[in-house]
Amino acid sequence: MTNDTRSPRLAVLIDADNASARIADGLFDEIAKIGEASVRRIYGDFSGTRSKGWADILARHAIIPHQQFAYTTGKNASDITLVIDAMDLLHSGRFDGFCLVSSDSDFTRLAARIREQGVDVYGFGERKTPESFRQACRRFIYTENLLPGAAANQEPDAEKAKPLQPPSAATPIITKVIEQMDSDDGWVPLGAVGTHLANLASDFDPRTYGFRKLSDLVRKTNAFEIDHPEGGALRIRIKPEGKAGGGRAKRA
Repeated sequence: MTNDTRSPRLAVLIDADNASARIADGLFDEIAKIGEASVRRIYGDFSGTRSKGWADILARHAIIPHQQFAYTTGKNASDITLVIDAMDLLHSGRFDGFCLVSSDSDFTRLAARIREQGVDVYGFGERKTPESFRQACRRFIYTENLLPGAAANQEPDAEKAKPLQPPSAATPIITKVIEQMDSDDGWVPLGAVGTHLANLASDFDPRTYGFRKLSDLVRKTNAFEIDHPEGGALRIRIKPEGKAGGGRAKRA
């Protein structure tokens, strides 16, 4: 395989103290969409009960554990070791991106430093993750969306799963993106909207609102007109105030 066709090479570094083992399957499925997880390391004290869940599934995902005993209360040796390894891997020049799996804001500066080097950073953490860390990443994925049953309305058997936010909560940011895009008649391609959303908010994800696809989320908000010209790409525009209903709009 030539360098031109090879998937991006990724280093996956997991903070076992701040990530649940329940996300493992979804995590590596998500990472596979980005590139090849060439390095898979996890850091924590696996002698305790807190990280036992990870210890039980390391082999299944070929994750290399880095044991850090908690010799001193309040001192997180795992975080320090993860940062040191990340910098060593960064300076090797072998990686196209880093996946930092943690909800800890202590990794904000690490993410920023890696991006300063021109390397992409993908963050994975719970919704409680501080904004500073989320925005330091090129893209941030909430781990709640990686659990079995996420995007429940697309999974009939996952009735107990609930979205992190209602679809209407996505309306302001989608509206903002459309307003920022250059369009004479208000219509903008949905694909371009998705790209701008990722640039504006690193943590934007349709699954947060219960949908796997952006198009389904846009329809559910009932705040936008949708047009799918024959042979053309789906496009949307802000629905005029006072206009009810949804579905396919007339072409402008």
